[in-house]
Amino acid sequence: MANPADLTAPVSAPPDDEAVPYRWRWAALFVILAAEVMDLLDAMVTNIAAPSMRADLGGTGATIQWLGAAYMLSMAVGLITGGRLGDIVGRKRMFLIGAVGFTLASLLCGAAQSPGMLIAARVAQGLFGAVMLPQGLGMIKEMFPPKEMAAAFSFFGPVMGLSAVGGPILAGWLVQADYFGSGWRMIFFVNLPLGLAALLAGLRFLPESRSPHPLRLDLPGVVLATLGGFLVIYPLVQGRENGWPVWTFIMLGASVAVFAVFGRLQARKSRQGGDPLVVPSLFSKRAFTGGMATGLVFFAGMAGFMLVFNLFTQIGLGYSTLKAGLAMVPWSAGMVVGFGIVQPLQRFGRKVLQGGVLIMTLGVLGVLLTLNIAGTQVTPWQLTPALVVAGIGMSLLMAPFFDIVLAGVEQHETGSASGTLTAVQQLGNAFGVALLGTVFFDRLGSVPTPASFDHAMKVTLWVVAGMLLAVFATAFLLPRRAREDAEASH
Repeated sequence: MANPADLTAPVSAPPDDEAVPYRWRWAALFVILAAEVMDLLDAMVTNIAAPSMRADLGGTGATIQWLGAAYMLSMAVGLITGGRLGDIVGRKRMFLIGAVGFTLASLLCGAAQSPGMLIAARVAQGLFGAVMLPQGLGMIKEMFPPKEMAAAFSFFGPVMGLSAVGGPILAGWLVQADYFGSGWRMIFFVNLPLGLAALLAGLRFLPESRSPHPLRLDLPGVVLATLGGFLVIYPLVQGRENGWPVWTFIMLGASVAVFAVFGRLQARKSRQGGDPLVVPSLFSKRAFTGGMATGLVFFAGMAGFMLVFNLFTQIGLGYSTLKAGLAMVPWSAGMVVGFGIVQPLQRFGRKVLQGGVLIMTLGVLGVLLTLNIAGTQVTPWQLTPALVVAGIGMSLLMAPFFDIVLAGVEQHETGSASGTLTAVQQLGNAFGVALLGTVFFDRLGSVPTPASFDHAMKVTLWVVAGMLLAVFATAFLLPRRAREDAEASH
């Protein structure tokens, strides 16, 4: 990790043709992580604040669902294109455009006067997030030498975990505090100083980065990738709420056909010497394909677990919004501990990741055991040991993940790889919310009781544990170490 003194020392902008200096690399990393925090917070806060939003603006039950779904859907369909634009136009430029747009869209969210205006602003947030986020992974890949890349990527696990847990806490606190009479609007206004800081720091610290070869945007590929993403995400988001009608399965089936056509066109464009939106050579890399499979299952399990746990603690156990958020603090504490543990273990690569999966599984089973003992009278303190263990496991899993997956990606593939991998993360989130939300509500019954909440949560925890074991199995698709796949391809 960078010496803090290095980050505060006077520096001058590095010339474009020189390697990025040490202190600049780490300063740029913190700018990228700030953008990740904005995204993760905004993905989580509406789960907590949606009832207050509906009470203020009106709308139907579907309004609450679409406050989160609009953001997820628009981001998911734009990520692959956003990553490729970074290759073509420049990653720093696209990051800054995304940061400005995301911040302005946050301002529109906070100023919304109707449900339609708020949902439209959430769509804009998602689209600009799709422009901003893929650039971070690409710039890290270009800035850091192999010996430092594992340490750089290891920050993502704690940041993602802290944001996932901190989002509900922040939302609950801001809504209850009602600063300046703003109510729920403050959860979006807090993005304004964050966005401004990311913009100013990005202008100063982020390096210029793009593909070394002139590229053109594949417009037919953009249309097909966007359509395919919509056909997957929309039914996953809306299907559970509507009881999984026939049209949801028709859309999912159609998405397979669209992506098949997309794949054929991308392969043909590549053979003809064109510039495909997704570089087909990525899928010949074991680390990337294995990472997509592993990430899809893992992010699905975590997103679904976070949703169900919040519902269980608030509705089933009667916790307040703030207390429900604070109940997950031990998870964050475990991630901080895990971050310290994992640093000297990075050289073990996949073994660390799989060890983290098993530790997470023990933590989830520990939550299950705690509920079996304490029942519906369970307190946050009783859940603490199991959640700390799960947090430690998540840090061990996440620390080597991005390093292993992106280590073998070539420079001209970086934007495509980053956009695709981030899109898989969003797809996993949508799938996990749909799957575990359906499991939970199906077991809850039409007239929920404390006993049915307890039963529904226990069944969901068994499913989460099974998904983590599936992550352990799919991780065997990854190379043993981050540089192994890259060396084998040369």
